[in-house]
Amino acid sequence: MKVSQIELSYDQKKNHLDGVTTSLEKGKITTIIGPNGCGKSTLLSVISRNNAPQQGSVTLEQKDIMAYKAKEFAKKLAIVYQQNTVPQDITIEKLVAYGRVPHQQLMKKNAEEDEEAVNWALTATNLMQKRTCKLEALSGGERQRVWIAMALAQKSSILCLDEPTTYLDIFYQIELLELVKKLNEENSLTIVMVLHDINQAIKYSDHIILMKDGKILCEGSPIETVTVDRVKEVYGVEVIIETHESAGTYMVPVSI
Repeated sequence: MKVSQIELSYDQKKNHLDGVTTSLEKGKITTIIGPNGCGKSTLLSVISRNNAPQQGSVTLEQKDIMAYKAKEFAKKLAIVYQQNTVPQDITIEKLVAYGRVPHQQLMKKNAEEDEEAVNWALTATNLMQKRTCKLEALSGGERQRVWIAMALAQKSSILCLDEPTTYLDIFYQIELLELVKKLNEENSLTIVMVLHDINQAIKYSDHIILMKDGKILCEGSPIETVTVDRVKEVYGVEVIIETHESAGTYMVPVSI
């Protein structure tokens, strides 16, 4: 996927995306980071076709994403939002099955293929034993896994996650990110996600995009992108960046 010179503004006062250009590498985990209001989620919304840019384009397989039919695009890209609203008494299995809608036609249904996809999604997210449970009975971490399972049932090659660890405690944050890593490694799934936690971005990403004021300040591998000087420039925080034999590279805030 290629993003070329994207311009987007919700009002006349500010460019929420200002000439954004980047490429998303197939089969890799790309994480977008930056301070509040820098354009992270807005960029993800353009990539996932939920917002149309005023200028520039996003192409997937050399075709402008706005030229795809809705169901055709949904077979290629799925997105999980921060907050999702559905009836709380819906069962997990039924909710995940909605991910099959892009593959269904009015006069033609493939029940066997749909069931196989739903079972795979439930197994991949460790929800098979809870398939008959209602959403209201699940923890926050389990609910996030349900939304990911629904996205996986679409059988898309790209999965977008908008701040997936928001509202989760540290155990469920790590559990979710380990799941994302596993899905990427075992299924060659291309992942694009927005995270606030820089250390989590360092640990779980192949590629990091660092944004400020609607622009991409820099991008590259975690070690290349997250430096002491750049964290100070973007966040206004003094940090120490260390590398531990078992923990890997991590950042510690020192002062503001």
